[in-house]
Amino acid sequence: MTEPARQAPALRNDRSGFPTLNQRIFAPFKIATVIDTVAERGISAEAVLARTGLTLADIRDPHTLTSIGQYLTACENIVKAGAGFADAFSIGSRLHLSAYGMYGYALMCSPTMRDFFDFAVRYQPLATPTVRLHWRVEGDVAIWEFREIYRDFMSDDVRTFLLRQQMKMTFTHIRDAAGTDNLAVRAIFSLPEDEWSKEDARELSCTCVYDGEANELHYPVSLLDRTPALGNRLTRSMLEETCERLIGQSRIASGLSGELYQRLLSTPGQFPSMPEMAAQLGMQERTLRRKLALEDTTYGAIIDDVRRKLTMEYLQTTQMSVDDVAWKVGFSDSANLRRAVRRWTNGTVGQIRAGKVQGAGR
Repeated sequence: MTEPARQAPALRNDRSGFPTLNQRIFAPFKIATVIDTVAERGISAEAVLARTGLTLADIRDPHTLTSIGQYLTACENIVKAGAGFADAFSIGSRLHLSAYGMYGYALMCSPTMRDFFDFAVRYQPLATPTVRLHWRVEGDVAIWEFREIYRDFMSDDVRTFLLRQQMKMTFTHIRDAAGTDNLAVRAIFSLPEDEWSKEDARELSCTCVYDGEANELHYPVSLLDRTPALGNRLTRSMLEETCERLIGQSRIASGLSGELYQRLLSTPGQFPSMPEMAAQLGMQERTLRRKLALEDTTYGAIIDDVRRKLTMEYLQTTQMSVDDVAWKVGFSDSANLRRAVRRWTNGTVGQIRAGKVQGAGR
């Protein structure tokens, strides 16, 4: 990949909770789609996979795990080999929800498109993300925003390629779920207007605006109340449990943060201070802080997530009192536990025990 620039704090913070560039936790479907798309241009699989450490046999094996960094390298390779923005659109149009495993199927089963939007953001780290999704409502439009959290690891050409790919991919996903008659009303690019601007409008079927402060795709707010063709609340709940397990596995899969997750989960209720944990690891506190920052997290965030995971497990699978759960996960009293549960889930302890809080396993 392109030599990374110095990371701005805002970018690093917005990567919090997302996989690191070299964390191999993704099925190879995105890279496979790139290979199949550019083969029509005469770009070989070997050229796509140069410097990734992957072979074509690896990509055809569904058990192979890949990283965001490998995907960015593959995109850089094809851009250097002559792939253009038409290929970015083509890749985006081929990456249907059905290619995203449990995450994609759960999205298709969303009971409403509002649920679709929420789920897409919550579980996006499962989808080999190159941007971070956010959504909001402003007046009569529902707005997807694509935040460039890996911008400092790619060239300008690759950035432009991936932004156009992302726009087309989201366009494709909305049509997959809600039907082909659901179109955006506006696309905003942070890119300058160029010779491909007319193609943007044609590919996205809407007006495109350039030199914006963000990258956004706007839909009529009425879309949020639509029911996807395959919407099924029970099936979505079952798939959500699977996605939750996958998210948990990705968090503890690798790196120093993964080691800390494992240590803290194995000793519930014992949360050493950061200096104490650094001493256990045989390093200085500032070294521990720096290494966790490179993995886009903090010691406090890891402890909070471990407490959340343990709390949900105790509340959902035991009859322990709330006071006992609070003590087990390191809270001073049940009031602090209840406030944390509200922050984590927007629900109450009683609702969680009754199974009435959707996504309480998060």
